[in-house]
Amino acid sequence: MVPGGEALPDGPVTEPVEQSRPNHDEELGILLERLAQEDAPAPERIEQRVIELWSESGSDTADLLLRRGQDALNAEDYEAAVEHFSALIDHEPEFAEAWNARATTFFMMDLPGLSVPDIEHTLALNPKHFGALAGLGIILEQTGELKGALAAYRAAQALNPHREQVNDSVERLAAEVDGPDI
Repeated sequence: MVPGGEALPDGPVTEPVEQSRPNHDEELGILLERLAQEDAPAPERIEQRVIELWSESGSDTADLLLRRGQDALNAEDYEAAVEHFSALIDHEPEFAEAWNARATTFFMMDLPGLSVPDIEHTLALNPKHFGALAGLGIILEQTGELKGALAAYRAAQALNPHREQVNDSVERLAAEVDGPDI
């Protein structure tokens, strides 16, 4: 009983604290706008900062799972990486970078059929994820879907025109898909 004669409700006395992802929308907007400019100063630094912000989950547990998964991926222990990233997705299903990391791992395992749905989920959560778009372009190109690959590469290029591999892919596929410039 609490003062006033009211009974305490069953269950925890305190409300669970919801952890939320840090809101970096304003900074990301500025950075992505700068990155999209072909004459952006220090585009590598801008890209790195964008990726850092995308990688912040707002949860110590999620950050630990992401780090462990990345460490396993870097060590080419793909099964462990998938386990960590899958646990991360279970813990934080709205965290786009979790889906992207698992998509990357599936790609490294030569499992495009598993990678593509995770890329699509990444893009549903973060449509400006130029890395996921580039990865989708690579997979579509490898599977012979050249028009889709070119569209994915062009979307990645519009967001980040500083990735040489993407630019080369756009140039190469445009000649093949769109035909030669007249």
